[in-house]
Amino acid sequence: MRSLTFLSIKSKLIVILLAVSSCSILVTAYLGYRSGQINLINRVFNQLTSVRASKAYQIESYFQNIRNHTQTLSENPAIITAMQEFTTAYNQLQNANVPPTFEQKLTAYYRDEFLDRLAKMIEGSPILQSYLPKAIASRYLQYHYIATNPNPVGKKYALNSPQDNSEYSKIHARYHPIFRKIIQKFGYYDMFLIDPQGTIVYTVFKETDFATNLESGAYKDSNLATLYQMVRESKARDYAKIIDFARYSPSYGAPAAFIAAPIYNQSELIGVLAFQLPVNEINNVMTGNHNWERDGLGNTGETYLVGRDALMRSVSRFLVQDPQSYFKTLRSLGVSEIEIDRINQYQTSILQQYVRTEAVADALTGKQGTRIIKDYRNIPVLSSYAPLRIDGLDWVILSEMELSEAYSPIYSFRYQILISATLLMLLVTLLAMALANLFVKPINQLINSTHQVALGKLDAITPLETEDEFGELANSINEIVQTLHTQTNLVEQKNRENEQLLLSIFPTSVAKRFQRGEKEIAEDVANVAVLFSDLTGFSKLSNSLIASESVAILNDLVTAFDEAAERYGVEKIKTIGDSYLAVCGLSIPYLDHDKRAIDVALEMLMILRRFNHERGLQLNIQIGINSGDIIAGIVGRNRCIYDVWGDTINVAAALKDACPPGGILVSQTVYRRLQDLYQFEQMTNTETNGKSKLNAWLLKSTLSPVEVGSS
Repeated sequence: MRSLTFLSIKSKLIVILLAVSSCSILVTAYLGYRSGQINLINRVFNQLTSVRASKAYQIESYFQNIRNHTQTLSENPAIITAMQEFTTAYNQLQNANVPPTFEQKLTAYYRDEFLDRLAKMIEGSPILQSYLPKAIASRYLQYHYIATNPNPVGKKYALNSPQDNSEYSKIHARYHPIFRKIIQKFGYYDMFLIDPQGTIVYTVFKETDFATNLESGAYKDSNLATLYQMVRESKARDYAKIIDFARYSPSYGAPAAFIAAPIYNQSELIGVLAFQLPVNEINNVMTGNHNWERDGLGNTGETYLVGRDALMRSVSRFLVQDPQSYFKTLRSLGVSEIEIDRINQYQTSILQQYVRTEAVADALTGKQGTRIIKDYRNIPVLSSYAPLRIDGLDWVILSEMELSEAYSPIYSFRYQILISATLLMLLVTLLAMALANLFVKPINQLINSTHQVALGKLDAITPLETEDEFGELANSINEIVQTLHTQTNLVEQKNRENEQLLLSIFPTSVAKRFQRGEKEIAEDVANVAVLFSDLTGFSKLSNSLIASESVAILNDLVTAFDEAAERYGVEKIKTIGDSYLAVCGLSIPYLDHDKRAIDVALEMLMILRRFNHERGLQLNIQIGINSGDIIAGIVGRNRCIYDVWGDTINVAAALKDACPPGGILVSQTVYRRLQDLYQFEQMTNTETNGKSKLNAWLLKSTLSPVEVGSS
């Protein structure tokens, strides 16, 4: 038996030593892990921010270069001369002969080539007559440069001259190779020369917008037509304007953005130079020519652009790398098959993919930063976001990486910490076993002495020849008897203190019954007023504060409410979070308990107004007051509380829930008693718990604490 006792003590000592050392190891490991985790997270965020800043600078510089290039070209004498010659040549063709065969060929091209392909890209069926050009010169040029152009769609720009011997074709043959080289060298999609009347007298790419009028033609509602109007109305030199992406019918509904600048001959506006911006060039900048890993974005990172409408302005990495998985993800998010088919047809997410994330919302308000969010695929990512500074474009830029990949170094670091901590705990276990053997040696001597004490020989304790705690323990046992009297006095003192504590928690009669050992204490209390209130706005406020700050605010308010209640003889029963329950007439009956409850409620509103005004808060309160009979008693065994319940309490709670913020809602019982003292307004269609209607009356003399606090 003694051997078992010895081993048990030793085991306990080993456990204690292991517990203390293990806690130290775990705390140290945790602090080290947290420090490393924070550093690694900051490194990833900094990396994403660096990539975002670099891409933002590239895209802003790219658009600035385009702007400068467009302004420079619009002032180039060759462009000015070309604008004049193309305009003159186009006007000469207004008297050209357009035989029926021309009309038939052009109509067949629109019907069988253009509209057939356009119908697959847009909703509905396009109407042929709405797209056919009306002007004679337009039909003539589209016949020679589009309908009978031997080159396929997308290669029409290869034709220098249709050999029709017109003045326009001679001018075209002279300028077209130069302009074609410009868009190829600088990466533009297309180039336009537009006369002051809105006619596109020249394009490089020769889509169906060629030779049409932007004021009256089929594309008068396009973003190119809008841009032309802005440039023409600017009446300013050294001016260039960019317009955001929109679906452009001549490009079969593909997203198109444009930049344009006015062309002046001295002080006369003779036309507008416009370029269709290259989507591929923007995508190459944002994707690093599809080298995301080289840019430091790993296997799941990407940088992309989003416009004010929350639609992408650059292509998604996941559409480029794995379209099938991308489409599968969109289907799981409820995206319609029509939208998915459109993305697949255009092979781009520009103007197709919505990005309604928290980061985009912040960036569109002008903010920049880094945070953990769910991206447009509903996958947790680290996101770095900022607005772009591009005149004419309300875009934002985001660099993101999936959380799982960003945290992979953290997981590896955590694994190393766990291995190190495990090895260290094994070493500590061996050391604890050795120290336990030394520690229990004096205990054996005390065991022999305490056996003598058990026989009544109080003088049998032999002092240990040590000056540590074991020696003091031996001396202390001899003093136990002498200290019993002192301890008895202390116990009596504590009993008195406990009695005072009970009186502060329970009513006097209840406290005495509780002291006598009664377990089931409950009583019916008739004719009391119940006040039930609930702070509104406190939960939202708590989300922006630390716990100690929110508790301090609530404590100050409840203390002020308690003081007001005590002045009117109202007893607080309990607080539940930001709810406050009090009863008037519980311990001491009052004839005017209803009025006292309303006076306390009015003072609570005044307290809250003053509180909001002094601290700049926006809190409000809902107060319900009812009168009737209740049941009061002690509830609970180990942690008992004094509580009240019954229909009167339930109605007060329902009144509180139905009460508008900043108001006092009373039951019909209270209203009948106090209608001569206060002015009330009946609340209609008031329901409790969505089931039964509640007869409730709103005290009209109450103002909103929020309004008073903000005035």
